[in-house]
Amino acid sequence: MSWITVRLGFSGKSLLQKDFREWKHDMDIAVRALATGLPPLYVTQQESFDFFRAHFELAAEEEALYRRLMMDGPIRGRFLGMDSTEEALETDPDHLNARFLKAARTIGADAARRAMAAAGLRPDDVGGLAVNTCTGYLCPGLSSYLAGDLGLPVAIKAIDLAGMGCGGALPNLECAAGWLAAGCAKPVLSVAVEICSATLFMGDDPGLIVSNSIFGDGAAACVLDVFSEKSKPVLFRLLDFESAVFPEHREQLRYRQEGGRLRNVLTRRVPAIGAKCARMVLERLLERNGLQLETVKWWAVHAGGSAVLDHLGEGLGLDRERLRFSSEIFSEHGNMSSPSVLFAMRRVLDAGRPSQGDRGVLVTFGAGFSAFAALVEFGAA
Repeated sequence: MSWITVRLGFSGKSLLQKDFREWKHDMDIAVRALATGLPPLYVTQQESFDFFRAHFELAAEEEALYRRLMMDGPIRGRFLGMDSTEEALETDPDHLNARFLKAARTIGADAARRAMAAAGLRPDDVGGLAVNTCTGYLCPGLSSYLAGDLGLPVAIKAIDLAGMGCGGALPNLECAAGWLAAGCAKPVLSVAVEICSATLFMGDDPGLIVSNSIFGDGAAACVLDVFSEKSKPVLFRLLDFESAVFPEHREQLRYRQEGGRLRNVLTRRVPAIGAKCARMVLERLLERNGLQLETVKWWAVHAGGSAVLDHLGEGLGLDRERLRFSSEIFSEHGNMSSPSVLFAMRRVLDAGRPSQGDRGVLVTFGAGFSAFAALVEFGAA
C-alpha cells in the first residue's frame, strides 16, 4: 500500500481499498443527463465514394471494396469535423491535429452544454470534468480547453483519458463515478469525443479502406451525481462496472504513428475478438450481480460495425431487435469510436423509453485489446 492515503468521508476505508462494488452499498451514483454533439458537415456514403474516386488513384480492387462498403453497406452517411470535404486531402500532421482540436472543442462543448442544461446546472455547479479521446494528442489535454470553453470553475477535478480507443466512454464514466464516491460534493461531467476524420489515412490495406468507409465524428456528455431527491431527474443509476485487457490481441486493433500521423490498424479478426472479449466481461458482470442474460431488458453496445454486432448477438443469443438501437446508430452515423455507445444509450432512452427499475447494459471494446461493461438501472426522468 502506498504511503499516500485518501480518506473517504462516508467510510473508514481508503479509496485504494474500495472498488465500485463497495461504493454502491454506500451511495447511489446516477446519470442525470446524457446529450450528444455532432459537427455540421454531413456527407452521405454516395458523396464519400464519389469523393474518393475523384481525388485518389484507386486500384480496381480498392475501388471495388470502397463501393461494397459505402454503397452496399448499412451506413447512410456520417458527420465529419471539417469545414469542407476538401480538408480530407490534407496530410500535414500539424494541420490534422489543429483540426482535431477545433472540432473536438466545438462538439465536445456543445454536448456538455446540452447535458448541463438538461440537468439544470450552471458552470459553477460542476465539480469535475473527465474527458476521453483517442483521435488526437494534446498537452494540456482537451479537458483544459473544454473547462475554459464551458466557463467551469477553477477548483474542479479534471482528467484526460487517452489511448482507450472505442471503449473509452465506460472507463470515463467509472472514473467520474469514483470521484463522486470519494466525496466530490458537486456533479461531474463525463465527455467522450472523437474526430476520427482527422486520422484519415490512404493506402491499399483493406483495414485502412474499412476505416475510411465507416468512421465518423461525434461527442457525448453525461452529468453524474450522487442520487438524492435534489438530483432528479435521473436517467439511470450506475450499479456496477467490469473491464479486461487482452494484450495478446494488441496488434489486431490500434493506432500507430506513421509519418507523424495516426494510422489505424484494423484486421479481419476484430469482429470475432471484440465479441469474444466483450462477452467475457459481460458474463463476469452479470454473474457477480446474480443476473441472467434474459433479465437485462435494454442494450447499448458499441456499434463498431455490423459484423461486430452480429458476432456479439450470436455469442450471447441476442436477436437483432435487442441490438437495434446500436444498429440504428451505426446506420445513421457510422462508427464514431468512443461516443457511439452513449449515442446508443440516448436512443434507448428516447425510443425504447425504459420503465423505472428496468435493467440495462452498456458494452464496449477498444484498442489494446480492451473490453468494458456497465450495469445500470433506469429511473424516472
